[in-house]
Amino acid sequence: MALRNVAMRALLLLAVVSVAYAAKGKEKKKESADGPAASGPAASGPGGEYDITKLGAKPDGTTDCTEAVEEAWASACGSTGNPTIIIPKGDFLTGALNFTGPCKGDGLTIKLEGNLLASNDLAKFKSNWIEIMRVKKLSITGKGNIDGQGKAVWTKNSCQKNYNCKILPNSLVLDFCDDALIEGISIINSKFFHMNIFQCKGVTVKDVKVTAPGDSPNTDGIHMGDSSNVSIIDTTIGVGDDCISMGPGTTKVNISGVTCGPGHGISIGSLGRYKDEKDVTDITVKNCVLKGSSNGLRIKSYEDAKSPLVASKITYENVKMEDSGYPIIIDQKYCPNKLCTSKGDADRVTVKDVSFKNITGTSSTPEAVSLLCSEKKPCEGVTMSDVKIEYSGKNNKTMAVCSHVKVTATGVDKANTCAA
Repeated sequence: MALRNVAMRALLLLAVVSVAYAAKGKEKKKESADGPAASGPAASGPGGEYDITKLGAKPDGTTDCTEAVEEAWASACGSTGNPTIIIPKGDFLTGALNFTGPCKGDGLTIKLEGNLLASNDLAKFKSNWIEIMRVKKLSITGKGNIDGQGKAVWTKNSCQKNYNCKILPNSLVLDFCDDALIEGISIINSKFFHMNIFQCKGVTVKDVKVTAPGDSPNTDGIHMGDSSNVSIIDTTIGVGDDCISMGPGTTKVNISGVTCGPGHGISIGSLGRYKDEKDVTDITVKNCVLKGSSNGLRIKSYEDAKSPLVASKITYENVKMEDSGYPIIIDQKYCPNKLCTSKGDADRVTVKDVSFKNITGTSSTPEAVSLLCSEKKPCEGVTMSDVKIEYSGKNNKTMAVCSHVKVTATGVDKANTCAA
């Protein structure tokens, strides 16, 4: 009986092992039929392509695809050559995506043909939605959408009333990135800023559409700070805040062929809110159209600026206004929500060498030119040539409201340009 029991146990063990191997063989066959298991290199296609659907992402707009997208990034960033992450047609829902370099290859492309959707569960975000950090030679191209789905949470934004508010997630953030290209895509309905560029060198945004309702709070189109050599070309932006905002430390910026509206215009600033901010210089805005924006070309600084800084070498040329409010505005008394702690006695921001050339069209307010400069830091070197803006209301007459500035004007009605 004992020998028989031993034999039976041996047969039973052999059967269990056989079943296990059979199951493992079936699992391998299933992986072969359905695609490889979720591992980076196994998901690579021809030329180092990483399709997120091969890593488990479902294009149904409801399945959380965060893990699959981040795995595609990890594999591509760790690859040599010029890898590409493929986001095919369909709707892919994700939480926070953290894409961190430096990467191993010669350049990395995200090909966006479908739509990335941001979750509306704010607990999934520590700060931003898609944050790309310390990457060189990055390209994001395609015809798809980066959709922040902000409408569901805009009511939770209290930043217009309280500076100590909780910031909602920005949609696309580039931090410490060099030689980046964003082309062809659309960025829509962000919860906060649509695109934020910080401490980057050499960023080109071309043929991009950025859109949100005109009443959506703090949905700046493209914001940049502490960055240089940024070009925004042939891009359409209509949002609930600044179409483009250039913060402290921004230098060598070219904005060309941009259509802005709705929105708060193309702005430099706000400047001076924080201590030790860096200068803004070498800014060119050219061949642009502003449609129904609440402001046009704007420079704004806090009257209680914390530290000295300079905004200089700023050129606006060939810009058309279509019913824009306050088409030309320099505001050194900027103080939203009346939260400033001084009445201008601490002015520390210098605005100088600002040129307005061939600025034409219509204004939705009679105040086409508003230059409100500081008594302690008057604006210097402001020039205007061929500025011809008409009020779209009665009489078509505009006016200038100016303080502490002298303007050198040619081809302009002096009564409307603060000219000496």
